[in-house]
Amino acid sequence: MTTSMNNFQFAPLRTLDDFLLESARFQLPNFGDFEKWGNRVVKNLLYYQTNYFVLGCMELIIIGLFQPVKIALGMASIFAVIYALLMIYGPNQNPSVQQLQSVNKYAVFGLLLGITYIFLYMFDAVLLVLFAVLLPISSVFIHSSLRLRNLKNKLTSTVESIGIKHSPMGQFLEAMGLMPDTFQ
Repeated sequence: MTTSMNNFQFAPLRTLDDFLLESARFQLPNFGDFEKWGNRVVKNLLYYQTNYFVLGCMELIIIGLFQPVKIALGMASIFAVIYALLMIYGPNQNPSVQQLQSVNKYAVFGLLLGITYIFLYMFDAVLLVLFAVLLPISSVFIHSSLRLRNLKNKLTSTVESIGIKHSPMGQFLEAMGLMPDTFQ
């Protein structure tokens, strides 16, 4: 990304009334027209990006407050499994690990079994971490799929379309190749 930090802008926080309450209109998308549905999702992601960030943070904080120990244990077990697998089978193996693998294959097998046991023992914590990550993603997708765009949303999106690629969501969508048609 060649965008300098001077051009980087955050979208304004939209009102709760516009985002979710009285003036918000929701409707199921036309599942037969994926282009129109995708355009609605992308434009809502751009328009409400700060609201979605706040919503995701609130959901993560709430889940973290209910089960902080399980979240920490789940994250630790996920990182331990990833670290161990990268150490044993990663592209840049440590010479001492290569020597251990060649000398004592049963020790490596026992280590893998131990890591698998710990991962399965902490599986409920791992699932809680996955839920904590996937809940904000799914709630953002559901809201952006169901939220109909109003005239203010369309006008603001058109006006902001020139500089929207400099916002966090604009950068992400541009990197994914999902920028919408501006004047549709």
